[in-house]
Amino acid sequence: MTPAEPPTNPFRYGALALDEAFADREDELAELEADARNGQDVVIFAPRRFGKTSLIWRASQRLIADGVLVAHVNLMTTPTPAKLAEKLARTIHDDLATPLFRARERLRIFQGLRIHPTVTVSPEDGSVSFSFDASHRHEDVSATLERLLELPAQLAAERHRRVVLVLDEFQEVVGIDRDLTKLLRSVFQEQPEVSHVYLGSKRHMMERIFNDEHEPFWRSAKQIELGTIAPERFAAHVESRFEATGRRIDPDALDAVLQAAAGHPYATQELCYFLWQETPPGETATTERVATALTKVLRSEHAHFSLVWERASAAQRQLLEALAEEPGHPLSEAYRRRFGLPSAATVQTALQALERNELIVRDRGAASISEPFLAEWLRRDEL
Repeated sequence: MTPAEPPTNPFRYGALALDEAFADREDELAELEADARNGQDVVIFAPRRFGKTSLIWRASQRLIADGVLVAHVNLMTTPTPAKLAEKLARTIHDDLATPLFRARERLRIFQGLRIHPTVTVSPEDGSVSFSFDASHRHEDVSATLERLLELPAQLAAERHRRVVLVLDEFQEVVGIDRDLTKLLRSVFQEQPEVSHVYLGSKRHMMERIFNDEHEPFWRSAKQIELGTIAPERFAAHVESRFEATGRRIDPDALDAVLQAAAGHPYATQELCYFLWQETPPGETATTERVATALTKVLRSEHAHFSLVWERASAAQRQLLEALAEEPGHPLSEAYRRRFGLPSAATVQTALQALERNELIVRDRGAASISEPFLAEWLRRDEL
């Protein structure tokens, strides 16, 4: 008899949290799925590491299983209009045309493009890639992009299928071409058959795109805000993952995990990953093991946090150290005096810079460090 393989760690951080690793977000997931089926455009706002991409991939899994066509383009990998055209053509071919047409018919949908792409078929796996000559006139590239952007809605209407187009790292649109936001908006507003989902890792840029009345995308999409996950919901997920893999976690240890991670999805998964590793099969995770796991988390994050510290100005460092000790209102005179901070104007500049870099969050004027383990790292004086 072949011995059973030992269970693998059920917690995920760094990569997408899919299947059993996906924690809660059921309300947001149901809302996003409903919006996609209704053709509603959505922009998802959240601090870094709050699971935006995991959420959309989880929703995509469910939608595809129900016959919805989902195409995904990451604008971080499309620095020019020609590169964007290549990525669009490929995802349209792979994610939209492939489920709808036989192999020999799929390329016909690209016949009306102003610029004809060079199509390459990999001899290894049969995958298809597209390339567009970047030497063409700007007008021709724009016309080609416009036609590609029209194809999802055309396919949806002709085949009576709902289509979702996910645009990840959408803030990069402003650097690809100065007129691209206008082009995208002009096409998308005529596509009721398509739900456009916008994700971005630079919140301040995303907010400007969608909340500035001078921008083409102003108030063009429903906004979903991802916050922390309630402790009671994360508690059930953590307990079930330990039990499913032959381990337990005692109530005090679970409380210690939830308090240390403060409902932060990435931080909770990360701490639980290390805690699970510290707990042998058949045994129970204790508060002592939580403390050991937290130390290992900080050791793992040391290089990242050190880089954050090195890039911070003197005023930003002072502010981070103060907020690690006491979240609050750093612009107030009492707070600045208590922690020896510089003038209100200097603190305001530091606050704005740290907020742009998503190292802090502000709620009704009160500031706090967004990554809980960065605060712990600073309190331990790991500099």
